[in-house]
Amino acid sequence: MLSVSIIGVGRVGGALSLALDKNKFVIENLIHRGRSHGDGTQGSDFASASLVTLEEVSFLSTDIIFITTQDQEIKNVAKELAVRVRNKPFVFHTSGSLSSTMLECLREIGCKTGSIHPLVSISSPQLGIERFRGAYFCLEGDAEAVRMATEIVRGLGGISFSIDSKFKTLYHAAAVTACGHLVALFDAAVEMMGHCGLTDTETKKILLPLVKSTVQNLNEQTTAEALTGTFARADSETFTQHLQALNENVTDELLEIYLLLGERSLELAARQGVSAEKIETLRTKVSIAKTKLKW
Repeated sequence: MLSVSIIGVGRVGGALSLALDKNKFVIENLIHRGRSHGDGTQGSDFASASLVTLEEVSFLSTDIIFITTQDQEIKNVAKELAVRVRNKPFVFHTSGSLSSTMLECLREIGCKTGSIHPLVSISSPQLGIERFRGAYFCLEGDAEAVRMATEIVRGLGGISFSIDSKFKTLYHAAAVTACGHLVALFDAAVEMMGHCGLTDTETKKILLPLVKSTVQNLNEQTTAEALTGTFARADSETFTQHLQALNENVTDELLEIYLLLGERSLELAARQGVSAEKIETLRTKVSIAKTKLKW
């Protein structure tokens, strides 16, 4: 069995401690920054694990170390680990936006370094066990570290993929766009519907089935094929009606969101073979509308 230390026992660290295959890994240390630490990591499963602060640890000799702290702490934790490790362990951090270069000081002393980022939302350690199954994990780092990370992810029931370290931040920006920005976009739609006299709760119930059907389309089709609605048809007449209604009822911020995404939608419509003339006509109208926004 491989011994494990986890530094940072919040949601991700707690989820890892609970989800790691207990036939292959044993948790020896749960390390936190202070006496206030994440829940979900105590109990009979961890009776043999030490719950300590990093300052209380004079040395670490586990086979694997996970750094699951906040991003801004990773580099400093790595520096503190560099004077505490007594072997050459695998060291992984779980940041989505930072690459394994944050662990350079550990790589220089012979540690195998990499990052493992679960591409899934984890709101509690307990939920993480289920969320890991079937989730995709982004891996990067030393070749040996990526091989070990692949085995770890397989044991979690996840699916791994690797990218070049230099693209880690771009990868994370894409993930934020697909997830966080989707929520922000939905909120914009809720605000628009609010001007129709519906409550936020009513609007959410009304729009969610539409969103779910769109996500299902994305699961089965290309992004261009999944696009429906006004811009998918390059329908200038309906766009003009939308523009009038939006100008009369919503803020410039919401109108700008509509217009910017409309431009992107026209690119998808072009891929689907919609008339170039119709697309250019609507693109011109969108451009004119953008120039009239109040800055």
